[in-house]
Amino acid sequence: MEITNLQKQVDEWIKTVGVRYFNELTNMAILSEEVGEVGRIISRRYGEQSEKDSDKSKNLGEELADVLFVTLCLANQTGTDLQEAFDKKMKLKTERDKERHQNNEKLKD
Repeated sequence: MEITNLQKQVDEWIKTVGVRYFNELTNMAILSEEVGEVGRIISRRYGEQSEKDSDKSKNLGEELADVLFVTLCLANQTGTDLQEAFDKKMKLKTERDKERHQNNEKLKD
């Protein structure tokens, strides 16, 4: 599914189930909270911190989906076309980094 379709799906959900968008500042705070939840799972499951029993049932995919959902909300309410922005970013990264990563000694096996 393209990002444009995801933005439309979120907008439809907000209008039919969610009543209205939270304001941008509230959504930014929610996004920060959700990113923190992803960070907690990553640091404990894949990092050096021990994972608490209460964290073992947390689903990384669900937390990443929360980050995506709030990001899509912010894009919708600020008039940002994420598909266009993502396509531009991928083009920029490809042009700028096409040799950079290949020549990075730290990335070689």
